[in-house]
Amino acid sequence: MRRIEVLMGEKKIKGRKRHIVTDTQGHLLHVKVHAANLHDTVSGGLVFEEALMKYPTIKGVCADAGYRKTMKNYVENVLKKLIEISERITPGWTILAKRWVVERTFAWLGHFRRLSKDYEINIRSAETNVMIAHSILLLGRF
Repeated sequence: MRRIEVLMGEKKIKGRKRHIVTDTQGHLLHVKVHAANLHDTVSGGLVFEEALMKYPTIKGVCADAGYRKTMKNYVENVLKKLIEISERITPGWTILAKRWVVERTFAWLGHFRRLSKDYEINIRSAETNVMIAHSILLLGRF
């Protein structure tokens, strides 16, 4: 049985947050857009749970320090999955290898005009635009 690691990240857009779940290579597994007034530690657990419904073979998740506490307790105690929170090692700027995968995916998606700002009124269409943009990226690699 192979181990699948999932990485989570969020990008702040005025009024909304985008959470993505990727595999270790940066391929998008799940995206969730919601109002910005919901804290990351609460929404992160819900996003990961939705990703688990799509991909039940996921063994665990890696997330940055913004997802600690509530999400960590939810994933470990309720979902019974492994969670690894990548903490900052030094006070300065450093690349966190697993976290960089999510940031790279957000950078790739940032090249699409419809994702540069929050143009969409409907949250579903915002999520769909992220999926379409990632599909275009993957098709361009062939």
